[in-house]
Amino acid sequence: MISSFAAPFTRGRGAVRLAAGTLVSGVVAAGVVATAAGTAVADETPQGQGGATATMGGLKTYGTAVLHADGGDQEVPAGLFEMSVEGGGTLQTYCVDLHTPTQRDAKYGETPWSGTSLGVNKHAGKVRWILQNSYPQVNDLATLAKKAGIGGGLSEQDAAAGTQVAIWRYSDGADVDAVDPQAERLADYLQKAARDAAEPRASLTLEGAAVSGRPGAPLGPVTVRTDASAVTVAPPPDAAISGVRIVGKDGKAVTSAQDGSQLFFDVPADAAAGTAELTVQASTTVPVGRAFTSESRSQTQILAGSSESTVSAGARATWAAGGPIPALSAAKNCAANGVDIAAANRGDAPFTFELMGFEYTIPAGASRTVTIPLQEDQAYDFTLRGTRFTGVLDCRTRSAETRTGLTTQTLSQPSPATVGGGSITATNLAETGGSNATPYIAGTAIGLVVIGGAALVLVGRKENEARD
Repeated sequence: MISSFAAPFTRGRGAVRLAAGTLVSGVVAAGVVATAAGTAVADETPQGQGGATATMGGLKTYGTAVLHADGGDQEVPAGLFEMSVEGGGTLQTYCVDLHTPTQRDAKYGETPWSGTSLGVNKHAGKVRWILQNSYPQVNDLATLAKKAGIGGGLSEQDAAAGTQVAIWRYSDGADVDAVDPQAERLADYLQKAARDAAEPRASLTLEGAAVSGRPGAPLGPVTVRTDASAVTVAPPPDAAISGVRIVGKDGKAVTSAQDGSQLFFDVPADAAAGTAELTVQASTTVPVGRAFTSESRSQTQILAGSSESTVSAGARATWAAGGPIPALSAAKNCAANGVDIAAANRGDAPFTFELMGFEYTIPAGASRTVTIPLQEDQAYDFTLRGTRFTGVLDCRTRSAETRTGLTTQTLSQPSPATVGGGSITATNLAETGGSNATPYIAGTAIGLVVIGGAALVLVGRKENEARD
């Protein structure tokens, strides 16, 4: 853990909370969901994409690098972070977007590249190649040194620093060198040898994680995607009361599944309109190259190594006897600079909803995608039909923002060093303490996005007119 470096906050995160609800009569009122048992629950059910969830520990194995910038040369720590997985396990990561601070104890979640700066970086595949062909995946440092043409061997610190420097050259386009000559030779070798490698698939995710339909018929499928040999399937918490079962294609109840398994919500025909959730969990190693992001202003990480770790994912079903029956999910879309809301209406009446004063209608039997455009670093927090969507749009490294004119802030001291807790609003300066030295970090945040005009754009106009 580093205490002698303070990372400045160079990018502000403004927050926008979006109110959303149903505008047409239906079985679910805005803000309240009726369950199958007839009770009411608040509209605060979070939506996630599955995989590992971890807490940032800090830099564990590192050396020093020098960043060459217009303001002069600056020394920064460079190396491996360590994170603790919720439920058990440890992750080793390198960072991308070197100008953003990494918050100690920040919560991270496994994320597709499309929801990070890697999704719009043509060199993302080379970053993964570096991870696969360097420390700690290659922990025989004598062999690694020989491949890189380094005499005298490599220490773990030099191997970590050289690998991080090579990653920064592709993730940030940074002009950066390792201070130690051995580490610098490794960075040069990795940069020159790197080839494109495909994005790894998630450790555990569920395709079709939001489903809807009428009670009395299986709702799904929800398809398991994982590298784990098997996953456990947990039914809805109130299954004994509601009668909702999780079944396979054969209609039999299931408690375990594997990659490719299809799961269905079996809802009693006389069930009142409502919702139910299932959870799947497994123990596996997370694939090298998976990205990890935080909803706080903490730097994006990319996985370099994983112990056997707990991973999980969830799915949600909504049902009603008639009227609109929407299935809703959301995902960051860095290519479109926004958040995609996928809405499928399996009912017999249109589903109408409102976001930021704009009304949208999904016809019965149709599916559409609505994109909420956001500015870089914009936080979002909104609820649709009982499902809460929160996050921060973090699609560009600071160097890319500068090149495209998204920010005019100046850099005082970039560093991937872990700093203490704190918060930023769009109208104040932040002070965050880090370890014993309690360094202070101050930066001017970018302004809040004013989402107006065509704030919501229907991008997926392709409709599925098939009806139940």
